[in-house]
Amino acid sequence: MKKIIASLLLLAVTSGYSQELNLPVFTQYLADNHFVISPTFAGIGDNLKIRANGLTQWVGIKDAPNNQSVYADFRIADQSGVGLSFYNDSNGHTRQTGAKFSFAHHLILDYYSKQYLSFGMSYNINNFKIDIDKFNTTYEKPVLDPSITDNRFVSNNNFEVGLLYRNKSYYLSMNASNILNKNADRFSGVEPVLLRNYQVYSGYVFKSMNDGRAEFEPSVFYQYFASDGRSSTDVNIKYRKFDRYDDYYWIGASYRFLNDQFFKPLNVGPMMGFKKSNFYFAYSYQLTTNQLASFNSGTHVVTIGIDFLQGISNCPCTQSPVHD
Repeated sequence: MKKIIASLLLLAVTSGYSQELNLPVFTQYLADNHFVISPTFAGIGDNLKIRANGLTQWVGIKDAPNNQSVYADFRIADQSGVGLSFYNDSNGHTRQTGAKFSFAHHLILDYYSKQYLSFGMSYNINNFKIDIDKFNTTYEKPVLDPSITDNRFVSNNNFEVGLLYRNKSYYLSMNASNILNKNADRFSGVEPVLLRNYQVYSGYVFKSMNDGRAEFEPSVFYQYFASDGRSSTDVNIKYRKFDRYDDYYWIGASYRFLNDQFFKPLNVGPMMGFKKSNFYFAYSYQLTTNQLASFNSGTHVVTIGIDFLQGISNCPCTQSPVHD
């Protein structure tokens, strides 16, 4: 029992530490919103796409991480797109808020074989603070540290760049986030300044041979954190079914693991969603599979979206591999 409690405390501390480095990415990007993980997807599609995500991690644990975010991207020219995102992330007594502003440009490598290359970049601003108003004294520590006199607030600016290659229904995205080192917290000299991380995302959309109204989409999402050498992989599968009005529903599953522990997944769980006219909804559940599973009921992600201002581009390089 002591080992389980100690693991719980360690995981909570580690999560707070790592989430300050990088916002949590669970399955938001699988809600037909690849822009979550790379600016290169901005402007791909025939409309303005807005997705609002609500994430509650480790339900049942007090002060567990919560995240709310809004992503929007749209095309501003036949071969260019822009995107915006805003987020609020809380973890215990720490909180992050911030925004991302993205631009992407799409090129035709070969018109007849449908090969396209996209470049994207983002400017990020991140605000991190410790809310000491919620600190509680204990019997062992009846007085707070006298050096803590106000909420600790740090603001950082950074950039990310990405590259996206598409060949018919295949896509490969490579992204580098937090290119610049972080400004060290002036209140403490123990935090790392190297926040760089790399992501590779790849998948293929298999269309049914009969009428093309059903699709299978396997995909893989890989993350590498330069600060400590950690890396993880998501293995995903999705199935979409369209009706004659191009509305659709989808179901899927995701399996996340550390790359040195394939048979010990961090999270595993089902997903589902649908698109009706311009409205989009998706839900994902992920079960923690280690000893902490008995302390929480898993992680829940809800996505609500809307697509509007439809207008087909003259350039095929902005067409999505997903049937729209």
